[in-house]
Amino acid sequence: MWFAYCCSVRTNASSHPYAVEVEGLVVQYDQITAVNSVSFAARTGKVTVILGSNGAGKTSTLEVCEGFRRPTSGSVRVLGFDPLHERGALNQHMGVMLQDGGVYPSSRVGEVIDHYCALYGNRMVAKDLVERVGLTHRQSSTWRRLSGGEKQRLSLALALAAKPDIAFLDEPTAGVDVEGREMIRDVVRELSSSGCTVIMATHELDEAERCADDVIVFHQAAIVASGTLQSLRQGHDEIRFTTERGIDPVALSAHIGTTVVQDGPDYVVAGTSDARIIGLISDWLAEQHQGLDNLRAGSQRLEEIFRRLTQRSKS
Repeated sequence: MWFAYCCSVRTNASSHPYAVEVEGLVVQYDQITAVNSVSFAARTGKVTVILGSNGAGKTSTLEVCEGFRRPTSGSVRVLGFDPLHERGALNQHMGVMLQDGGVYPSSRVGEVIDHYCALYGNRMVAKDLVERVGLTHRQSSTWRRLSGGEKQRLSLALALAAKPDIAFLDEPTAGVDVEGREMIRDVVRELSSSGCTVIMATHELDEAERCADDVIVFHQAAIVASGTLQSLRQGHDEIRFTTERGIDPVALSAHIGTTVVQDGPDYVVAGTSDARIIGLISDWLAEQHQGLDNLRAGSQRLEEIFRRLTQRSKS
């Protein structure tokens, strides 16, 4: 594997169950509280996705963990290091993909990747990194001439130059095309399978669902839920379907003995994925000369979980 670890660059943090430990974190900007008493732990060697809408507190939390921002209060340990006071030591084991790149506009792709690899003692081969992120044909191009997706690819390569034990990726798929998104997902999987802890902040629910081992949901500067995807879905089965024409959900509810609600083009029965209920729905629709289309039964998708959690916190 291109990212296989050399034992000589690993920290002893790999034997600790948590690579990141955050306790009571508060970040304030003047009168604005961007992060409000947040606590969580990210498992070593796993992909933890910090999920939330823009302005929820994701980036501020990552910046504290990376040592780029001083917290107002609270404690943070990353690989056993205090990121603010031991940032030099932490940097040797950490890769960071910033939301806005942070690359000098006239830097050329091949040269800047080669420079970053040299800074970390050439643990990674620059040519391999350029190839892995799909920028071989753009090695001579400057940052300012790259497309948005190509800039994201370059930023990812720079985050990997240290052959990190932990990688912080802030909105890594923003502005990236379909092919680039699949490449980034593959890289994230390879990092995790090699023992690297990945902390990924995103507001893109589909990316989170495809990549995450664990999910931390931010809303209005606080955490409203955290756990594995499976634990967040537990107890929230549903039946979801569409029809060719609109139906009366009240009449269908009376027929099947449980509530049917309309959610955009979908009709939803929450709290069950029972095949008996699906059969009753199908029979009723047949009587109405309607087909049962786009049927999904089982655990809720992350989109529904996120909507439920954030709406509940508003109330």
